[in-house]
Amino acid sequence: MSRLPDLVITNARTRNREIVDIAITDGVITAIGSRLETGAQSFVDAKGCLVTPAFVNPHLHLCKVWTLPMMSEAALEAYQGGGMSEAARAVDLAAVVKSKYDASWIVPNARRAVALAALHGNLHIRAFADVDTKARLEGVKSLLAIREEFRGIVDIQVVAFPQDGLLREPGADGLMRKAMALGADVVGGIPWIEADERDMRRHIDFCFDLAAEHGADVSMLLDDVGDSDMRTLDMMARAVIARGIEGRALAHHCRAMALYPENYLRELTVLLEKARISVVSNPHNGPLHARVKELLGADINVCLGQDDISDAYYPFGRNNMLEVAFLASHLLWMTGKSEFETLYDMITTRAATAMNLERYGLGLGCTANLVILDQGDVTEALRFHAPPRVVISHGRVVDTERMRALAQAAPGD
Repeated sequence: MSRLPDLVITNARTRNREIVDIAITDGVITAIGSRLETGAQSFVDAKGCLVTPAFVNPHLHLCKVWTLPMMSEAALEAYQGGGMSEAARAVDLAAVVKSKYDASWIVPNARRAVALAALHGNLHIRAFADVDTKARLEGVKSLLAIREEFRGIVDIQVVAFPQDGLLREPGADGLMRKAMALGADVVGGIPWIEADERDMRRHIDFCFDLAAEHGADVSMLLDDVGDSDMRTLDMMARAVIARGIEGRALAHHCRAMALYPENYLRELTVLLEKARISVVSNPHNGPLHARVKELLGADINVCLGQDDISDAYYPFGRNNMLEVAFLASHLLWMTGKSEFETLYDMITTRAATAMNLERYGLGLGCTANLVILDQGDVTEALRFHAPPRVVISHGRVVDTERMRALAQAAPGD
């Protein structure tokens, strides 16, 4: 006699408007069909509302959440003002908080942010932790602890991130090696912050060498400044191709792209396609952003990230990827029905591709990380950008009341 499913979702509306039942056993989707004739350990009635794979956030500076009250707004003003020409100065101004880095407050702040993610059905996060002589390894250790605390609820990839550079921050290279040895999942980089092109290339080479040692992917913040001559995305793409690691590097921000001439942008998209580089854009927290529509038109994979939650670069944020897509709809002028579908892809399937998530989706054999919304289609889901009615992680219904309590805890609790 075959084993009964652990959970069956009934009356689920898929994105192609079909009404189906979804059976889940041992955390995996084992059957999908109209009116499955099966018993189960438990049932959840979707009531004809939209059911999709869970949301994905490929870019969050999790070690910095809720640090804005710890500093002046000078960094925020420098980052967002002057056509982003002073972005490097903003990074230096924001670094002041790192002298206070301590797990005693990083862990509870990060816990609140990840609980918010679970509450909003955001079950996959690529989380950046600053690594330098000021932050030391406090952020990495804190995020590794949070990764374990939320294992089975929210899947977290910890990124060792040299925010202040490698060549301009002596000692950061050794700390990056230690961070990866401690168990960080992804090698981060920010080559544009270095002093000149030679150091930018050395930064990129170091990151790829370190990633190769650990069999890790790479996430780099590139050209995050209002300078049309900045070309670190180009440098990274060429390095990926030269090393034969297509699909293993993720590009974040790429804001200088907004200023690139059209002929160079066309050349760049050819490089990105060849290197299979995905681009994460966060248009809500800076006056410049990657040329999302042009990239999509060139068949480059583009997704959206939250990036920041109440830190030196952005005062809002709540790990709600539907909210991020809602904001992007306005900022990118993606307001047609087909564009709404693309925006939803950019916080689900496209973001999962960017993070190289395995067994992601709504299909047989996929891990059962799902959301049941209160709306019947993508347009209404974006309109209200409300928390899902039910969140399912690894085949189990998430205790959203517990997540709400964690998310409402006072900073530092």
